[in-house]
Amino acid sequence: MKWTDSLDIAIELADRYPEVDPRTVRFTELMDLVLALDDFDDDPKRCGEKILEAIQQAWIDEI
Repeated sequence: MKWTDSLDIAIELADRYPEVDPRTVRFTELMDLVLALDDFDDDPKRCGEKILEAIQQAWIDEI
């Protein structure tokens, strides 16, 4: 997965961290959670606030 795969990332986060409320996750935490996903393979420097917002919103929508 790449940073642009926000829906796929959100699904993985929801599956891997069912106890986490995505509305309470700071962007720095969210970035770390994404980077820790097994299927994620992209440059951390390509991530920005808009990407993290999209991932967070998709995660909220997913749950």
